[in-house]
Amino acid sequence: MSDAGDYWSQIPGGDLIGFWRIAEADPDRLAVVDPEHATMTYGELAALTNQIVHGLRSLGLTRGDQLTTVLPNCFEQVALCLAAFQGGFYVTTVNWHLVGPEIAYIVNDSDTRALVVSERFAAEAARVLPETDVAATNRFAVGSVDGFRPWSELTEGQPETRPEDLLVGSYMFYTSGTTGRPKGVRRKPADVHPDDNSATGGGLFLLFGMMPHDDHVHLTQAPLYHTAVNNWTTTSLQMGHSVVLMDRWTAEDSLQRIERYRVTQSHMVPTMFNRLLQLPDEVREKYDVSSLRRMIHAAAPCPIETKRKMIDWWGDSIWEYYAATEGGGTLVGPEDWLKYPGTVGTPWPTSEVIVVDEDGEEVPTGASGTIYMRMAGSTFEYYRDEEKTAKARLGGEGFFTVGDVGYFNEEGYLFLNDRANDMIIVGGVNIYPAEIEGTLQQHECVRDVAVFGVPNADTGEEIKAVVELRDGWEPTEATTEALMAFARDQMAKQKCPRSVDFTTEMPRDPNGKLYKRRLRDPYWEGQERAI
Repeated sequence: MSDAGDYWSQIPGGDLIGFWRIAEADPDRLAVVDPEHATMTYGELAALTNQIVHGLRSLGLTRGDQLTTVLPNCFEQVALCLAAFQGGFYVTTVNWHLVGPEIAYIVNDSDTRALVVSERFAAEAARVLPETDVAATNRFAVGSVDGFRPWSELTEGQPETRPEDLLVGSYMFYTSGTTGRPKGVRRKPADVHPDDNSATGGGLFLLFGMMPHDDHVHLTQAPLYHTAVNNWTTTSLQMGHSVVLMDRWTAEDSLQRIERYRVTQSHMVPTMFNRLLQLPDEVREKYDVSSLRRMIHAAAPCPIETKRKMIDWWGDSIWEYYAATEGGGTLVGPEDWLKYPGTVGTPWPTSEVIVVDEDGEEVPTGASGTIYMRMAGSTFEYYRDEEKTAKARLGGEGFFTVGDVGYFNEEGYLFLNDRANDMIIVGGVNIYPAEIEGTLQQHECVRDVAVFGVPNADTGEEIKAVVELRDGWEPTEATTEALMAFARDQMAKQKCPRSVDFTTEMPRDPNGKLYKRRLRDPYWEGQERAI
């Protein structure tokens, strides 16, 4: 084995890692439970991935070609990603909340050679067809979609045996596009056999103390079109862990699966924590969560009080990391977080993190600036966008940014303020919405909240809060005053919202990402923000 293999041989269980190796050695091991509770073993899933590679090759796809999917969490979605990894293809899992023209943009921008969709999204899939030149022979549907071949025609009759001449493939995830068209984040795969690369993502698991095998069960709670969600799911399979898929997430369904499948780990976002904590005590106490070992959250700042409550409930299983699709990051366990509440931790051993000012110079400890990261041995490009790639990087040093603002404390722990684009500037003073949102979230009337800047002729911007109320509360003046009084009691006057509006549903995707521009832009119609 390679040097990496020698390293893994020293890890308990590391002598048998890699999805296909595990499938050969233990084909009856449980691999995936789908949202309807159907199951697939490692052997069955490996056979399906082999058939997919054979099928795609028969259509003319070769290494470096693009595979794109518009699928919910299902066996086929997992299998297609694994097939791309061993067949040498790039794979993009598209956000199925997008509409036809948005999907078509990604299909075309990524140079898609094969497209797989679900009948659940048939209406938008049909709108893609007039705008793309993906060959009719290379379009497939799980279920029935006009203009797409049945899924069975890709796999049936193909060998279940492992294809020859395998080289590792890669994801190409697309950024969210909050400041323009989304862009693909693309990395050149290593020139190695997939079995010799299968442990690469497992290094992050080890940082969280998650060993190969060891009866781990991973709960996939959000859509697999998200970078981290997909990575954690497929890496779990590479490590010999079983995976339980959810589809339409609810807090109680999550608890039901944790108890039923003795879940040990998951990847979560703070919005899920808030929903879980809003369950009645009798519901929360009904489920056994004693199996939990590592419930890891990321993707957005977590209110300090929300996290304290989760640690009180789930104990030392609550871990956090900060990272980006582009690579690199920090992590923190519960013990260190309790010492430094609000921190997102210290850099991974393979990652460097710095905070710089507008001139690209590192700022003193305690001072806020733009966060830049780089990870050893990892480079990326925004596909077909050299300008954006260059803009995200810091000179020729390999550091990149996604626009987050933060600072290091004296002990070297990183804290996030907010995204630069979300910062509110009131009379020249920088106000960070995440802190205000975290405070307002603790009020009993708040189910969800977003804070942003709206125009003010005198100060440039003023603070607006938009609130989704919990059941039993009405959008009345009395509710507004109760919330404002709470804010004044908990925050400095300059951080308190000047006004509160109400909405029936916050524009979030299933992974908890808030599309704040959809709330903010109407207030700025006809005017231009400075940020």
